[in-house]
Amino acid sequence: MEKQISSGEEDGSGEKGLLHTWRGYSYSTTPERVLLSRPVLQAALGANHGVLLVEGGQVYSFGELPWKQNQTSSVATEPVLEAVLSEQHVVFVAAGSAHSGVVTEDGGVHMWGENAHGQCGLLGLSVIPNPTPVGVLDSEFTPPQTVKILEVACGDQHTLALSSKHEVWAWGSGCQLGLNTSTFPVWKPQKVEPLAGRHVLQVACGTAHSLAVVRSSEALVPRKPPQDKCGQCHQLLYTMTDKEDHVIISDGHHCPLGVELDSSGTKSALEGSPEQVQQGKSSPTEPVPSMPTQIPRSPTSSTIPESTLLPDSTPASEPQIQVPASSQEPVEPTLEVSTEHEAPVANEEVCVEASESCTLEPDSCRAPGGKYSPFPDEQAVKAYLKRLSDHALAEHVAKTPSTLHSAQLSSDPADPFTSDPLIPVAQSVTPMGSALNNLVVSCASAVGERVVSTYEALSLRKVIGYWAPGEGRERVEERLRLEEPMQGKKSSSLGDIREEEAELSRRLSLPGLLSQDNAAFEVTVWASYSTSEVSPRLLRRTSRPRARAIPLTPGGIPEADAHLPSLQTEVWSWGRGQEGQLGHGDLLPRLQPVCVKSLNGKEVLRVAAGAHHSLALTAQSQVFSWGCNTSGQLGHMESPTSFPHLAKLSDGIRVWDIGAGQQHTLLLADGDCMQPILYYSGQQVKEVAEQTQEEEQTGEYTQQPVLLPFCMNLGYVSSVCAGGWTCAALTDRNVMGFIASLHELAAAERKYYCKLSNIKSLLLQPLLKLDSLSSGLGQSTAGLLQNLIGRLSRLSQLTGQNSASLTTFLRRSRDIRGLVILDDAHLFLDTYSEYCSAVGDLLVMGGFLALVKPCHDVFGKGAEVVQRLSECSEEGLPLADVLSHLFYLPIKHLHEYGRLLLKLATCYEVSSVDYQKLQDACSKYESMALHLKRRRKEAECTLHFWKSFPGKMTDSLRKPSRRLICESSNKALTLQNAGRFSVNWFMLFNDALVHAQGMVPYKSLFSTHHIFPLATLWVEPISEENTGLYGLKVTSPEETFTLLASSPAEKAKWFRSINQAVEQALSGLGHDGIPPTTGVTQRTDPPISRTASYTFYKDSRLKEATYEGRWVSGKPHGRGVVKWLDGRMYTGAFKNGLEDGFGDYVVPNKNLNSCDHYQGQWKDGKMHGFGTFRYSSGEVYEGSFQDNMRHGHGMLRSGKLNSTSPSVFIGQWQYDKKSGYGVFDDITRGEKYMGMWLDDQRQGNGVVVTQFGLYYEGAFSNNKMMGTGVLLSEDDTTFEGEFSEDWTLNGKGMLTMPNGDYIEGSFSGVWGTGLKMSGSYYKPSLYDSDKEKAHALKLGRLAVHSEEKWKAVFVECWNRLGCDHPGQGQTTTAWDNIAVALTANLRQQRDSPELLSRSHHKTLESLECIPHHVGPVTLEVYHTIRRYLVKACDTPLHPLGRLVETLVSVYRMTYVGVGANRRLLPQAVNEIKSYLSRIFQLVRFLFPDLPEEGGSLADPPKETGGSDPAGKQLESPKPGCVVSSSALLLPVLLPRLYPPLFTLYALEKEKEDDVYWECVLRLNKQPDLALLTFLGVQQKFWPVTVTVHGEKQQVLSSTKDACFASAVETLQQISTTFTPSDKLQVIQLTFEEITQQVLALLKQDFLWSMDDLFPVFLFVVLRARIRNLGSEVSLIEDLMDPCVQHGEHGIMFTTLKACYYQIQHEKVT
Repeated sequence: MEKQISSGEEDGSGEKGLLHTWRGYSYSTTPERVLLSRPVLQAALGANHGVLLVEGGQVYSFGELPWKQNQTSSVATEPVLEAVLSEQHVVFVAAGSAHSGVVTEDGGVHMWGENAHGQCGLLGLSVIPNPTPVGVLDSEFTPPQTVKILEVACGDQHTLALSSKHEVWAWGSGCQLGLNTSTFPVWKPQKVEPLAGRHVLQVACGTAHSLAVVRSSEALVPRKPPQDKCGQCHQLLYTMTDKEDHVIISDGHHCPLGVELDSSGTKSALEGSPEQVQQGKSSPTEPVPSMPTQIPRSPTSSTIPESTLLPDSTPASEPQIQVPASSQEPVEPTLEVSTEHEAPVANEEVCVEASESCTLEPDSCRAPGGKYSPFPDEQAVKAYLKRLSDHALAEHVAKTPSTLHSAQLSSDPADPFTSDPLIPVAQSVTPMGSALNNLVVSCASAVGERVVSTYEALSLRKVIGYWAPGEGRERVEERLRLEEPMQGKKSSSLGDIREEEAELSRRLSLPGLLSQDNAAFEVTVWASYSTSEVSPRLLRRTSRPRARAIPLTPGGIPEADAHLPSLQTEVWSWGRGQEGQLGHGDLLPRLQPVCVKSLNGKEVLRVAAGAHHSLALTAQSQVFSWGCNTSGQLGHMESPTSFPHLAKLSDGIRVWDIGAGQQHTLLLADGDCMQPILYYSGQQVKEVAEQTQEEEQTGEYTQQPVLLPFCMNLGYVSSVCAGGWTCAALTDRNVMGFIASLHELAAAERKYYCKLSNIKSLLLQPLLKLDSLSSGLGQSTAGLLQNLIGRLSRLSQLTGQNSASLTTFLRRSRDIRGLVILDDAHLFLDTYSEYCSAVGDLLVMGGFLALVKPCHDVFGKGAEVVQRLSECSEEGLPLADVLSHLFYLPIKHLHEYGRLLLKLATCYEVSSVDYQKLQDACSKYESMALHLKRRRKEAECTLHFWKSFPGKMTDSLRKPSRRLICESSNKALTLQNAGRFSVNWFMLFNDALVHAQGMVPYKSLFSTHHIFPLATLWVEPISEENTGLYGLKVTSPEETFTLLASSPAEKAKWFRSINQAVEQALSGLGHDGIPPTTGVTQRTDPPISRTASYTFYKDSRLKEATYEGRWVSGKPHGRGVVKWLDGRMYTGAFKNGLEDGFGDYVVPNKNLNSCDHYQGQWKDGKMHGFGTFRYSSGEVYEGSFQDNMRHGHGMLRSGKLNSTSPSVFIGQWQYDKKSGYGVFDDITRGEKYMGMWLDDQRQGNGVVVTQFGLYYEGAFSNNKMMGTGVLLSEDDTTFEGEFSEDWTLNGKGMLTMPNGDYIEGSFSGVWGTGLKMSGSYYKPSLYDSDKEKAHALKLGRLAVHSEEKWKAVFVECWNRLGCDHPGQGQTTTAWDNIAVALTANLRQQRDSPELLSRSHHKTLESLECIPHHVGPVTLEVYHTIRRYLVKACDTPLHPLGRLVETLVSVYRMTYVGVGANRRLLPQAVNEIKSYLSRIFQLVRFLFPDLPEEGGSLADPPKETGGSDPAGKQLESPKPGCVVSSSALLLPVLLPRLYPPLFTLYALEKEKEDDVYWECVLRLNKQPDLALLTFLGVQQKFWPVTVTVHGEKQQVLSSTKDACFASAVETLQQISTTFTPSDKLQVIQLTFEEITQQVLALLKQDFLWSMDDLFPVFLFVVLRARIRNLGSEVSLIEDLMDPCVQHGEHGIMFTTLKACYYQIQHEKVT
């Protein structure tokens, strides 16, 4: 049955979009219905015709259509379809005097009608019969882009268009275009530049003026402090001129870089030389002499064509100027405006200082027409002032003649104008003759637009800031010049004006002297802002301290939401102003848009332009009107009419649409009834057809708007428009209550917004003006009041925006989906919730009680204003309750939303989406209203509680946001095990449980109270089975206690209340709890694990520390942060209340002004595991900790390299001391110690090397060399014997010289200085020295054995695998630990991916698969294990990788730098071997089936890996099927250790390598054949041809480096490999290359004998030129796999070694 309303097609055309038209306002008037088949969406009326837009986007015209050529009669009684537009979908229509325009869906414009003045924007045709497209092109782009248009407005001779970028385009004729041009008509649409960059919301056109609503610049831009300099030309914006008794401060700066009207560079008359002036140059405001001839034009001035001059028809109220009868044409006072550098007066104030001499000389006052100035003396000035306005401004004139030149027109507070912050000076001036007009024009232009301006961006303080006694006195008096008009940006309104300052800004000054000489003139104007004179009285007034600064406008609040209309708007006007229709307080034209300052802050939503009057509709549903009022069309009889005034409407009438015609105004408003009502003001139109227009003009008219009686019969009017003499209204019938509900919703919102505005203006503004307000309220309450006012402003702004949006909604779409109140419900709900909190906070703190006195002070004893605003029905309530009731009114409005949305929902089918949407929104608003009601009740209960609460605790417990939930004053809850005489009182608030204690006799005096924050409170019921008590166990971080309830019900009540309060406190809602949208979805029990903050008060370790993080049942557990008062801070993991896991700990050190910083693992509240400790002294320890102490393997760096004592220790620690093996690098002394430590001292065996090549090994005691030791110097001088101090010999010993001589005896003294000795000197002979030498060179006996080194590193690795001692533990546990470590690291990597590279990530993933096998290890399994080990050692996240990384770093620490001493080579090699065996032990523990060192693999393969010739040279060959630690682990370890190790080899073999190298260089000088001959290579092995660069060449006697070239290249690769097995592989490949070449030569099978092979191989070795061959040979020999020594590789290696020795001893003959 129910039809869906929004569809539009189904409900008949007879129900919505009905158009009614009529004329006048008499009772006999009845509207005619215009019959159309479809609903009308929009109507526009011109002077004698109308245009209609109907559903479906079609357009009809009616009325007089003289441009329609094919029609028999030009008057269309029935609407005519504009068939040309039938293809287009039109969305907007507009009608001018005699032309029309439409906008299509795609943003195109079509115009038709009269085009004589270019108003249709089509060149060459004076009449356009049918709608024709007009191209609006933006030529700033190349190619020009088409501008998309939203709407158009049509005037008499011009058209304006608003683009989708919210800029204005204009075409046609006249200054009302706002374009910088003097050539009319403008055929092509042009952008109105002064409005470019601003956000224009609407445009309207009158006959010869234009209006625009612009979004305020401050609505778009965040506020900035006012600038002092111009952004373009960098001149000061404010200038100051100092006179004897006053100072002029001017912001009259106009940037010369602004828009120029013309390119010609002529100077302004004011700037030019006197000669120029005498030549007759016109000044902008010079009146034209009344002479019969044509207006004279001076050669230098060009004038604007007649179309922009003041129009011929001056209203009858202004008498015409008498001219001689002989004139050919009536010349009225014409304002001639120069279009060169002189600015049009429109945008300027003329501000030229008058000469100091006050005497008026007759000559200087002569008007051009030869008449005297109208003011020969001050009497005349006074007389003129009397006539200047209906208001008695004369009483404000300066009192004595002596002050005439600065006659100040100060506005008294009682001045009738104080309602608006502007004083019009030359508004309703009626000229009495051309001479008087002369003055008026000069005066008006001088006072100009800016005199009437408000207090723009400069606050009075700023003005005063520029004035200091004597500061500017030396300044040269500046002449303020007329300059080019600004770009329109300047006239924007900024600043939120405080009342008092605004009042001061209203002090205007009257023009003083006017000296007019031919074309030059000077005027002095004292204006409040453009030029401010600061009087001492005024200074005194502003210096009064002001305690309040609570803005009533939502200052920094951004526009609520993008799709809500803006309320911060301005009205700009331009065009002709002879009727005051521009609203600037004068009758001057404006060539460019200028802001109507008096409408700033009035929240104008729409403007309408009649023929010569203008209307503005505000968000508060008021109408401002200005301009021509000959027929009362302004709706008020205020004067001057050149200034916006409110139309007179009775209270409770809220206007929401406006229309303006030729001489009438039509208003659509809400009244007391449900339907909208219509008001009319203006000319009564007689319905007599023959009546002429002249008679019409003299008809009766209204003094104020009158109600049109027939409006109730029309139905629901949705919009109105007016034009010519006609009015029109679009109406809807009320289908199924839908239209009525929509209207009711919009009307309710408008009424509510007016209500909120009234509260602000009638209650809050007067209160805030009270000086004693802040002091009376106290700081905290004043702050709460300020917060409340801010929230109210926010609510008010949102409501205003919503009401504006609903009004537009009624006028336009009516599709329910566009309602902001539905789409952005959260915005409304949040705003209401915040507002309600602010009211509650003020209420709880007794703020309304505190406001009672200020209210009495301001509003009198009864405070009727408050009573009236509060709509309070109860009589005799205290004022505090009335105030509270008043501020809680908005909650009622939420119910209203719910009710009206429900009403709308009933118009839809229950199954429809729209119904569901409305229903949801309705329930949201209703539940919020109930929730806020509950919160109000809570606040009131809390206030009541505080009033009755005993003792002094109130002050410490009372907080604005704290609300009472329940309390135990009825003894319903007691503490278990409490003392006999103690009284316990429990109060549950929304943020804490308070426990107050006292003694029995003093019930009212509770001696102590404790506050338990709810976020860290856990409560659980205790079962009643055994005890029979109704108990609740309450846990807080530091206390646990049991509460006993008097009954099960009481227990349940408290349990539920506490849990709910905790849940709310945790969800962060506190008392702002947003209600759940659907019933009760809140959990009853709060979670055991939660995030909260808590400050400890008695825990010894954490006293006064604050913890913030995760909790479980009263204990910190999870991630968190602890901050102590002394600055200590821990960030990391907790477990059961203690630090456990990874954490970051900072301890400030006051003495060093720095911090100790630990990052690493914790266990049970102590540092435990691996970590880094940066000490405030600059030392850094990286390593293991245990119980807050350094324990295990670690590295300590002291100082930086450039600091006093840089040193590094790496080794074992025990209980914070160095103990065990460690390496200490003392960089300052250039010494390195490698040996045993005990309690931070060197103790036991050790080795010291120095940068000077000294080497000591032996015993240490008490940190000194003490006991037996060996000392070698760089030149091999050796001492073996007793030491007592560092480098100090003391006792028996033997000193051996480099040549073998030695001394035996006792020695004393420091090495390097003179030694004292007594003993025997031996010079061994050649034969008996062998055993001595062998004895002397046996180093390393007294050093630490390699197995003893770095034990702690291996122990830690075993521990990570879950073993207490090496080799003891479960393999499965070890694998579990590895998996845990990898998973944890992978998870960390997921949290912060930047820590690991991608390849690293892949390695981790591949390690997740553990190589499993059953049974003995075969070669295949062995390879799998090997591959796994390679990957495991590649990442430090794997225990084995961590071990390898640590070993590499300790090895480098030991053997790099000073440790690069050749005597350390044997120890370095042994250390590597010990690493291998100990890692192999770990590997066998992880893979128990792996055979031991030297064992063989099961299931041997058919061929050994070693003999595979095609094997990759970099793959280590696997020696048959024997397992060896070196084959398995050297490929992983050696490449990382290679640099320090090879350096030691190179140092050791230095001498031998030098001899070898010299020989290589010598022999390589010979060509190939000569060398082969020299080495004794048999002729048959000599290559005959060789391949060079792919070509075969004969081997000649001169050929060099060509024979066996491939073998040479292969051998050279030995230097690029690391492990011995890889190096042996290279040697093998070299032999194979040689064999290949010889086989190719001999072309037959062949077996080498060593005699044949050795010379050839020697040739290859020589040609390979390997620099450190000796080192390579030694390295292979030392680290070669023992099982390879006797195989094929062994023989080949021996051959290479033989070659090396052979080359050294080669004699070149």
